[in-house]
Amino acid sequence: MISRRNIRVKVMQVLYSVESQETPEKNGDPFKLLQKHFDLTHQLFIYLIHYLTEVARYAEIDARNRAGKHLPSREDLNVNIKLAGNELLWKILEHPSYQKAVKETRPELLANPELLRKIYLQLADTDKYKQYISVPAREKKEEKAMLEFIFNELLLPNEDFTSYVEETFTNWDDDADMLRLLLQNFLNKPAGFNFQELISKEKWLFGKGLLETALEKKEVTMEYIKPKLKNWDPERIAVLDMILMRMGVCEFLYFETIPPKVTINEYIDLAKEYSTPQSGQFVNGILDNIHKDLVREDKMHKVAFKPS
Repeated sequence: MISRRNIRVKVMQVLYSVESQETPEKNGDPFKLLQKHFDLTHQLFIYLIHYLTEVARYAEIDARNRAGKHLPSREDLNVNIKLAGNELLWKILEHPSYQKAVKETRPELLANPELLRKIYLQLADTDKYKQYISVPAREKKEEKAMLEFIFNELLLPNEDFTSYVEETFTNWDDDADMLRLLLQNFLNKPAGFNFQELISKEKWLFGKGLLETALEKKEVTMEYIKPKLKNWDPERIAVLDMILMRMGVCEFLYFETIPPKVTINEYIDLAKEYSTPQSGQFVNGILDNIHKDLVREDKMHKVAFKPS
């Protein structure tokens, strides 16, 4: 499911959006905005699975198109459609939770038929595909391997596909790696997957709680951050750096099951990825100093650590 790292990214983005506006009312309820971020991740995930299944099912469309030619050749009349009957493919298509998600998100409305055709033709020209259709029997391992090949070797490396997805979903860069792993987990064990619970109740409460705390405890967290800035002018520090440090201090003080090392490492990584080249080192130094002070002053109380 959605990782805590991804949740932190979305909370960071909501805080940035809220605080970048001169009048906060323009963004509306920040918690609704956070929910929209999660909804977009859900829509993107369904779209990726839908596109994968459409590539696999295109074998039947190709067979019909070629058979419908004015003067079809013998090859046109004998297109191999084994892939369209892939057993794992049909487990996906008949998955009740997936069917419900498709009805809700309507991924077919984002279809790009020409791109779909091109990707299928690329697939049909690969040795992997030719080997697959040359064997009449169906083996569970090969059925899964074929769908994995389509996604990992044809869709993800395809610049036309990733550019199209990026234009359609603004969260592609943020969610791509996580959703790739999530899709792999789904292909490994599709039966127990619940598309209506892409984010668990526990993780939603973590995200909501982190956002709420960062908003309500802004002055408190800044009291810890400002003394550590020394010769830095708080007004000239990157907005994202300040937001990430505030979130980190919130985790130190108010999220007792998250280890401090996890918190520091997470926000160093986010600073490196989303802020300036120097931000990782900067955020590391500030959070590490605050952490040491809190420990020395016995203001940090952590219990029953859980993986973040």
